Amino acid sequence: MKPMKWLNALSVLALVALASGCGGGSSSSTTTSTPQSGSVFVNGTDAPLPSVLSFQVDITGMTVSDGTNPPVSVLNGTQTVDFARLNGLHTLLDLNTIPMGTYTTVNVTLANPQIGYLNVTNPQTTPPTRPTITTLNGTTTPAVTLTQSSVTIPLSSPLTVNAGDIIGLSFDFDLRQSIQVDQNGQFTGVVNPTLDLKAITPSDSDAYIDEFDVGVVSTGTSSFMIQGPHGHQFTVNVNDQTEWENGEGLSNLTSTSIVEISGTLDRTSGAILADTVAILSQDSFFAGGLITFVDPATGTANDFDLYARNVLPSGTGFQSGQISTINLTGNEKYFVYWWHNKFTNLFFNSSLLVAGQHVSVGGPFSNGAVTVKRVVLRHEGHNGAWVVGSTNVGASTFQFNSLGLAGVLFNGPVTVYCTPFTEFRGGLTGIGDLTGSAAIPLRVVGLVLKDPISGQPVFVARRVEKLAN
Repeated sequence: MKPMKWLNALSVLALVALASGCGGGSSSSTTTSTPQSGSVFVNGTDAPLPSVLSFQVDITGMTVSDGTNPPVSVLNGTQTVDFARLNGLHTLLDLNTIPMGTYTTVNVTLANPQIGYLNVTNPQTTPPTRPTITTLNGTTTPAVTLTQSSVTIPLSSPLTVNAGDIIGLSFDFDLRQSIQVDQNGQFTGVVNPTLDLKAITPSDSDAYIDEFDVGVVSTGTSSFMIQGPHGHQFTVNVNDQTEWENGEGLSNLTSTSIVEISGTLDRTSGAILADTVAILSQDSFFAGGLITFVDPATGTANDFDLYARNVLPSGTGFQSGQISTINLTGNEKYFVYWWHNKFTNLFFNSSLLVAGQHVSVGGPFSNGAVTVKRVVLRHEGHNGAWVVGSTNVGASTFQFNSLGLAGVLFNGPVTVYCTPFTEFRGGLTGIGDLTGSAAIPLRVVGLVLKDPISGQPVFVARRVEKLAN
């Protein structure tokens, strides 16, 4: 499914809703493959937990083993990953060359867990109050501790590395099962790492890179070089099928550009084949995260609170992992990722910001503050449950209780709109399958928009997946 088709369909549905008044090259981090080696990539995702803003942990090692020879590393050095930031999406963690072979187990070593959670009062209070965050780590009360720092996971299907080929591991950190709470729902600080790892190929759905935020290093005639996690550089190939946001292209990229990429890994070269490229900033700085508060709640916003989950470049002094107030001047431009048509500003602008949206801001950064030039609405993933009896096949909508952080900000069920190009997975063939007398566990990926009539968030689905109970 091409993103352009999905969002063109979204435009039609949204216009109808408004009219009726309804709401609703090879990686430079690897060497040339030899006949005795292949490449392994690692994709990360998570299963979110209500109110958890951040779950940050150091992955100090990840090895694969065939049960006979010494384990082989598939991760370079220590990587600090905020799994809550992934928000049900997939991102690329690493790509490395290892000896060919059949590997049956994975060992992951972890350290320094940290939990950040949101303190939310009733958002319907007058006047509403700005949410705050609390961070727990190894020195707080309660202290955050791991029940085990080394986890070994047998693979249900072996990781078979063939000469000159690329294979992958999907790494799912199940936060809902890992972070322990007491009978009152309060965090105890105990983290029992519950990991799900499986072998995947570049063509598997779990191998698709939903979002990869990186800085541009250099450009070519049909590709550009990016710098990913921990200094690794990757080649990104583009062609006539690559969709660029806002009509931009290779000629707009500079060494100060920060971009978001969606796409797949080429099985032979290790390059990223980009389906979509969006320029998040042209000024060597961007911050992405979750809107937790908008001021004022109606009309044109003067500012909004952003919980920053991702900041590039790191070390600027901008408070990643904290809530910062982003001031708006009226001169900034608004874009929607995967939505490049003339309707964009009808559905996302300074009057259509709402808590629970995943956004990024880009612009010059100086003296601890960013001068915003771009605000980009980005897609997000939610785990939750279908509300019994809520399906309206004629309107292509259903109600959904999100169990993740944004669901806390939604203050109740959210209406989900499906388009003719919404993809259904996990045994679902369409919206008509959402029926019965019991709640159905779902993962919904898409865009959160603000209904201009009710002022409430609505979710436009790109993908609806039924999850195992």
